[in-house]
Amino acid sequence: MTEENKDKKEEVSADAKSVENTTDKTGAVGATGVEVAEKEQPKAEEIGNLPSNFKIAIGKKIGMTQLFDEEGNMNSATIIRTSSCKVVYTREKKIDGYTAVCLGFKDLPERKLNKAMAGAFKKYNTSAVRHLKEFRVPTTEGVKSGQPVLLTDNFKEGEFINVQGVSKGKGFAGAMKRHNFAGQPASHGASNRERAPGSISSRRSLGRVMPGQKMAGHMGCETVTIEKVKVLKIDLAEGLIYLNCSVPGAMGSIVYLVETTKAQPKPKVKAKGKKK
Repeated sequence: MTEENKDKKEEVSADAKSVENTTDKTGAVGATGVEVAEKEQPKAEEIGNLPSNFKIAIGKKIGMTQLFDEEGNMNSATIIRTSSCKVVYTREKKIDGYTAVCLGFKDLPERKLNKAMAGAFKKYNTSAVRHLKEFRVPTTEGVKSGQPVLLTDNFKEGEFINVQGVSKGKGFAGAMKRHNFAGQPASHGASNRERAPGSISSRRSLGRVMPGQKMAGHMGCETVTIEKVKVLKIDLAEGLIYLNCSVPGAMGSIVYLVETTKAQPKPKVKAKGKKK
């Protein structure tokens, strides 16, 4: 064997040893051969749960059912699953100009991440999630990356919250269905005008259709907020919350739970029976 071949063989063996050392320290080699050193994620006991004063969560609409209260009244309930909801990062006013908490929902396999998202989750030292949503809050005191959202800590049975979701898409709809128009009378010689929207402009002033005129068009796929929704039941074991309302969106759609700004009604006091 010549000296040149010996030198090449030594270089190849040295490269192989360096690769083995890096894989032992940083993990498996990716498809591109680039190593990403992963930090050890903190334990759940160290970071705790999201503080109870933050009434925010991300959930998934999974269906509807009926619940009976103590008085025997039947209530319609929408079931929202909030398991695997956790804190990803926070925004500070001094650095970002506003204060917010970003929650993540539904775990995502690392193989489905691009390099930008993989770097972001590595920076915040959390596992990858599919859905992200920032909630504006007055302060981020006590909030840490990776904290899970525990329903019994942040929400209570009997209180009222707001629910936000995207409504179902209805496609192209007429003015009567889209804007609840009454239509025109089918008398006095009118033909095929029962479902017509009527006049849409006038020649007296500008003589053109004004922006925002209620006409036929695409219906649905809008962000809708239902305010002051009562929490009927919380199932901590399954990560479910039962709400006494119809939540916008189809089954499997993502909804957001936030604290309501409306006044909380006082609990009803049972009237005492009259003395005989």
